Amino acid sequence: MSTAAAPAPPAGRRDRGRVTFPRVLHSEWIKTVTVPSTLILLAVSFVVMLGLGALVAWGTVQVVSDPAAGPPGGFDASAQSLAYDVPASGLPFGQLLIAALAVVLMGSEYTTGMIRTTMVAVPARTPALLAKTLVIAVMSFVLGVLAAFSTYLVSQPILEGEDLGFGLEAEWVLPSIINTGTVLALIAVMGVAIGALLRSTAGGVVTLVGALFVLPIIAGLLSGLADWVDDAARFLPSNASTQLVATRIQDGQLNQVEGCLVLAAWAVVLLAAAAVVVKKRDV
Repeated sequence: MSTAAAPAPPAGRRDRGRVTFPRVLHSEWIKTVTVPSTLILLAVSFVVMLGLGALVAWGTVQVVSDPAAGPPGGFDASAQSLAYDVPASGLPFGQLLIAALAVVLMGSEYTTGMIRTTMVAVPARTPALLAKTLVIAVMSFVLGVLAAFSTYLVSQPILEGEDLGFGLEAEWVLPSIINTGTVLALIAVMGVAIGALLRSTAGGVVTLVGALFVLPIIAGLLSGLADWVDDAARFLPSNASTQLVATRIQDGQLNQVEGCLVLAAWAVVLLAAAAVVVKKRDV
């Protein structure tokens, strides 16, 4: 006695349950934006970067109006060149917060056990890591560009007090504004990768903050011991990010393109290592 085969479901219904990258990306977007602390931290980053930029613009004007208020030896660049750096002047603080946010978004999944649910829903694992990375990287890029451009707008009335105002067509100003977002995006990629590698929020934040802010200090202290220390220091993430938004290049330093390549290399290598570890290691 033969049994009639059940009819195959329509193609649209079969695709409805498939795990595709756009669906994983949408899921990671919802997970990110529905956490109030994430949006609050992004808003705080924007406000503080804007405030620091305005403060730097005011300080530049004060130094021009009263040279005695500046460093004893003066500055290596003209006042106008210093003004060109104002839009990206809030970047160090932005790097600190974005680094912490990216590590927390990844590391917290391991500390709370949420990563098990994620990996069950996405058995291939790698798409989940890449989707989370893409979401925070895009958000960080937008934040950086908006903060730098807003700083430019707010600083112009301040700088005009000493005729230091400038347009977006000034040399390297617009690339510096855009690359403020590029730096934050690449730092976010590094943060997600380190969070996945260490599986620890606290350990990941300490590691990334140390790489960004402590290693340059150590390199500066050791710079007189050997020539290779100075050469190696040029390729630290902090130096690469500084050069990526620079509006002038000093002798012996990376240019903007080289800074971008170095920082991108750090991000890509760490993300590749994280992808291998997430794929092979038990959760």
